Amino acid sequence: METKLLTLKELQDSSHLIPDWEILNSRIRKTFQFRNFIDAFGFMTKVAIISESLCHHPEWKNVYSEVTIDLTTHELNGISNLDLKLAKSIDEIIKNKP
Repeated sequence: METKLLTLKELQDSSHLIPDWEILNSRIRKTFQFRNFIDAFGFMTKVAIISESLCHHPEWKNVYSEVTIDLTTHELNGISNLDLKLAKSIDEIIKNKP
């Protein structure tokens, strides 16, 4: 997949695909809440595996049961189609959790 910087219009038109992700200047952000640290860490492990397969890695922060993820494409200085793909994959993890 060729990595392409998204225009603001493209991002707004695609926002329904990544509900609850906040669109910031050059990144998208979402915070996830879990029951405890183990659940949060398990989620992060699943995200890490997907990220590695895409060769596209999140900026994230974990405090006990909360994980905040920022997605941006540094080499393009903004939000790309790869960020959108990773965000959708991350949402699928949550959707399919037991």
